[in-house]
Amino acid sequence: QVQLVESGGGLVQPGGSLRLSCVASGFTFSRYAMRWYRQTPGKERELVAHITSAGGSIGYADSVKGRFTVSRDNAKNTVYLHMNSLKPEDTAVYYCNEPFLGYWGQGTQVTVSS
Repeated sequence: QVQLVESGGGLVQPGGSLRLSCVASGFTFSRYAMRWYRQTPGKERELVAHITSAGGSIGYADSVKGRFTVSRDNAKNTVYLHMNSLKPEDTAVYYCNEPFLGYWGQGTQVTVSS
């Protein structure tokens, strides 16, 4: 059974940091690229970051460049999203995704507020 389980969300003040984790199981994680998306009510899901299977190619949405870093540990079947200098507009539910097979996690809420 395929599972993607996100964790690490929460409430943080503007300018703060969080690290999201997504643990994968049920498929050969190291063979596949992974993505992080986010979504706020009434809006479409937005691609935030992308990382290839070995981590050799990485991409970011313009809105998070220079603040967010995506990484992965294939030995732990885990992809991370390090978020720094958080802004209120980063508030969203964050999802990890395997784009080729179409797997999604359940999401983790990030709220940036003073």
